[in-house]
Amino acid sequence: MGKSGGYRLGSVEDSEIIRNFRWQDLEPNTAWTAWRAARLRVSERLQALPPVEVDSLESPSPEAVRELEARCALGNFAVYSVAHPETDVAAASAALARFAQHFGLLESEAHRSSGAAGVVALRTSSEEGKKGYIPYTPKAMNWHTDGYYSAPENRVAGFLLHCHQKALSGGENQLMDPELAYLRLREADPAYVRALMHPEAMTIPENREPDGTIRPDSVGPVFYPDPATGRLQMRYTARTRSINWRQDSATLEAADWLRAWLAAGDPLMRQIRLDRGQGILNNNVLHNRTRFEDGASETDRRVMLRLRFHVRVAEEIHGAAE
Repeated sequence: MGKSGGYRLGSVEDSEIIRNFRWQDLEPNTAWTAWRAARLRVSERLQALPPVEVDSLESPSPEAVRELEARCALGNFAVYSVAHPETDVAAASAALARFAQHFGLLESEAHRSSGAAGVVALRTSSEEGKKGYIPYTPKAMNWHTDGYYSAPENRVAGFLLHCHQKALSGGENQLMDPELAYLRLREADPAYVRALMHPEAMTIPENREPDGTIRPDSVGPVFYPDPATGRLQMRYTARTRSINWRQDSATLEAADWLRAWLAAGDPLMRQIRLDRGQGILNNNVLHNRTRFEDGASETDRRVMLRLRFHVRVAEEIHGAAE
């Protein structure tokens, strides 16, 4: 596969098991046992792989595109590294938007802070519309999926996070595949998964924006099927304030278990500090960020470019739609 490597991600049998698994069926059965084993095998292989090398964001090789799609289909995220990254934010943003199109990501989320090509530049800012929002500060960010506060019709299914400049220090990300979170919860107690599939499992209260507009309460499940593919998607935040969990014992126990598990860590979590020109293509996986420190020089100030979408990365493994 040229520079992207030609790595064997999993057997045809493993891919078929993953493709055909009906994750919403929580009864103990051989399908669950086979899926669990295949999912762990594939995740361990993915964990050991280096980033996919991309010559150009605007025109990645077919081999690199196939490799990135395969990693996302099997593990829900892939890290890439661009040989010659753009030096200008606007040019890098335009190139990133064209890169996304190679994966079926054609129309990005409308966001109040988007700039060139609809890309949001995440960096420390004191602008009025960004005050109080942690992504625009050097503070650590707890575990979450993007858009957990969005209305059902606007849920984030995939996004690109691209490092234009890294900070002087810090700013590491941890990544966790939501299907592995489901797997660990189901191992602990299938009732936890069932509780987090409830349509009113998690509520994010309304929020008044700086311009006076109100985002209404966001009510929904933690685990839900992607409407196009049936694959498991996740809506989650580990925050403990401004969040209301459904008031039943299974939901509250599941939320506590999940928060504690993420804090403790898992062998299949991926930790990475993105370098300039590196990025993450993913199906809205769980992620966090450590605190960072910017330097005095412009080249030592963290700038991450983000594009979010309401669809997943194009994939041949479609999952079992219900």
